[in-house]
Amino acid sequence: MNFGMQVKKIRTERGLTQEQFAEKLNVTRQAVSNWENDRNLPDIEMLFIIASTFHISLDNLILGGSNMNNMAEKLIQDGSDNKRAKYDLITTCIGAGMILIGAVLVVLKGLSVDYIDASGILHENFFLLLVAALFVLAGFITVLVAGIRNLISIKNKGMMNKNNKVILIMSSVITLIIVVLFVLLIISNGSVG
Repeated sequence: MNFGMQVKKIRTERGLTQEQFAEKLNVTRQAVSNWENDRNLPDIEMLFIIASTFHISLDNLILGGSNMNNMAEKLIQDGSDNKRAKYDLITTCIGAGMILIGAVLVVLKGLSVDYIDASGILHENFFLLLVAALFVLAGFITVLVAGIRNLISIKNKGMMNKNNKVILIMSSVITLIIVVLFVLLIISNGSVG
């Protein structure tokens, strides 16, 4: 039994109209109609409200008996989508952190003093630029991969949830910042030399 039939069965067994059912749940009649016609599904909070209001178990409400219905499939899919989106968000944040570390190392190199000691040996922290470049490159690749995975996920699903929007915006902003930093680095090196 699919979720729409399950909602309709609960409503009709109690002799309620869609309007009365909606009032008990503090939703619109159209929401109940959409649930019953499988045009839309309620969120998890509403499932708890339905179960507690009409004294039925969540298992019975979600599964509708022994077979898995569209609501159970939606919950499973939403769980895996949220895990993927959280993973992509964490990956983007790690990439941003690596880029930030690289930028700090470039600033440290700029602030460090190069000198020649009494024996004529030049002391300079050139390795900071190499390490900074590696951090920025690794961070850029990490952000880029997370952004591409996110775009593929959006394309395959045909929709964009809140986590996907955050990842997409972060990836775009970080990519823009990297491009600006590289342009500034090239300009500063050109004017110094």
